Amino acid sequence: MTDLYPAADQRELLRRAASAHTAAARDVEAFLRRLPEVPDPADITEYATLLTREEQTRAERQDAADAAGLQLPSLEAE
Repeated sequence: MTDLYPAADQRELLRRAASAHTAAARDVEAFLRRLPEVPDPADITEYATLLTREEQTRAERQDAADAAGLQLPSLEAE
């Protein structure tokens, strides 16, 4: 039997991961645009949450890029 919904190929998964990362980065930017001059504890908590999400989506994007064959050589000095 043929799947009615075939699995997305690695490139599509990478595009989705990149889109999620872009959205997370935009959420950080939007937060920073409305950040008051003196942040309160709720602002700091929200920022931490947004940064965590952005970092997670960046890692997911990198994993998807690796799976799609876009491994990059290390940029760190040896």
